[in-house]
Amino acid sequence: MALFKKRTAGKPGEWFYCLEHKKVEEGPDCPGKDRFGPYASREEAQRAMDTARERNLEWETDPRWHDAPTGGGTDED
Repeated sequence: MALFKKRTAGKPGEWFYCLEHKKVEEGPDCPGKDRFGPYASREEAQRAMDTARERNLEWETDPRWHDAPTGGGTDED
């Protein structure tokens, strides 16, 4: 007996963005490792890469994740 199903049926109205095929899909057609979602609308799923880019930029520029080293030293020691 398999622990994981190869494919799961999606709920009506769930949208995903497939990273492999670079397209929007209704329901999870591709494996979870290859998709973003679920999204509430097709338009939200179409913006998946833009949303990811915006969130990555927010994370990269968030000072809470890039604290200065304590003790006045540098990381180059």
